[in-house]
Amino acid sequence: MADLKKLEKNWYAIYTLARMERKVEERLLADGYDAWLPLHRTPRVWSDRVKIVEVPLFNSYLFVRCEEYKLLPMLKTKGVVRAVYYLGKPAVVRQKDIDAIHEFLKLAADRPLCTGEEVEILTGAMKHVSGKITRLEKKYVLLYLEQLGATICVNTEDVARVGRLK
Repeated sequence: MADLKKLEKNWYAIYTLARMERKVEERLLADGYDAWLPLHRTPRVWSDRVKIVEVPLFNSYLFVRCEEYKLLPMLKTKGVVRAVYYLGKPAVVRQKDIDAIHEFLKLAADRPLCTGEEVEILTGAMKHVSGKITRLEKKYVLLYLEQLGATICVNTEDVARVGRLK
């Protein structure tokens, strides 16, 4: 019975070198493993612009679906540090947890800004000032800035939800 469990395909968490998640995923996929790196979209601020980029949901982690005996050879893949263990055995990530992560990412991606939501300005003279959305248009939002008692117009790409992932 124990041998059958080792032949069963399960999801496992893999810990990678810092900022190597994408490369490790590419290498594992090229080696024939079923690998998944959950990514989410978030604004990143540079001195001259704001850009929406995809970043790993869990820094330095990705998921692989394979038989337990294939984990050891996988550790030889460049960028893989170790498999995540629990109670001395490789930690199995349940399918319902993988499905929940997929669902969370789908809901987060489909959720647009909405009236009444608090956002932070990412660029310009009002950088890091937050306000409530009073009106939404395709390219801009009207924000009420309570600390100034004023309403301003800001490009939609230049604001992010307060409390966003960094």
